[in-house]
Amino acid sequence: MRVLTLNVLAPTYHGWERRREAIVAGVRALAPDVVALQEVVDVPDLLGSGWHEVWHSRRGDGDDGAALASRWPIGEVHEIDGRVTPRARDLPWSGTVVAEVLAPEPFLAVHHKPLYRLDGERERELQAVAAARLVEAVAPDPDRHVVLLGDFDARPDSASMRFWTGRQSLDGISVCYHDAWETVHGDDPGHTFTPDNPLVRAGGFHLVRGRRIDYVLVRGRPQGPTLRVVSCERALVEPVDGVQASDHYGVIAELVVPERPPGTQGSL
Repeated sequence: MRVLTLNVLAPTYHGWERRREAIVAGVRALAPDVVALQEVVDVPDLLGSGWHEVWHSRRGDGDDGAALASRWPIGEVHEIDGRVTPRARDLPWSGTVVAEVLAPEPFLAVHHKPLYRLDGERERELQAVAAARLVEAVAPDPDRHVVLLGDFDARPDSASMRFWTGRQSLDGISVCYHDAWETVHGDDPGHTFTPDNPLVRAGGFHLVRGRRIDYVLVRGRPQGPTLRVVSCERALVEPVDGVQASDHYGVIAELVVPERPPGTQGSL
């Protein structure tokens, strides 16, 4: 399966009609099977027809929000509100959606969107713990495949991302999701939101150094991830016909079911 996360930058910013064409061309060339979109208004407008959509329940004043789209049908859907504190209400559509994707090898796709503020790591910690608890309640079987993706607005060394990737516990619990980018590229910074992007330089975060804040993660058993990461790359980095698609670069990963599950012994 090929999974993509992309914050498209809401249509109210920076020449939407030209950016829309760049997004459409870039995403369709990638041919993903599952897509998590943030700041999106209309999914078919970008992806075309035939997709199954699951939206976060709330949207912003410009009707933008977060949507998960799948080429395969969607089964059960669960959602939690991410507005865990008064400050977290700065983002109306903050929250987490867990959707059952009825692929040939079914899995759960978790679209997570925490608070964007640089000073909001406390909220992101609370949101991460709540989302992790939801996933464990929906999928207590550790062998069930879970793919977690989205714009997390947190660097890999932040507390919330350290929690997600098994480097620390929060609120008395711990989980371990495997970062697809890190699996393939190790310590390469892989910035997805950087002043190297002209739309970042033109936006409100222009004084902040580059960082990696968009992720594809795979839930793991005690001895490793249930899906193997074949590849993981940034997406829509280069302009399309001179037009930068978004202020975020996307992340696309190819995942497969391994021949031998983690925790089992192989032959020499």
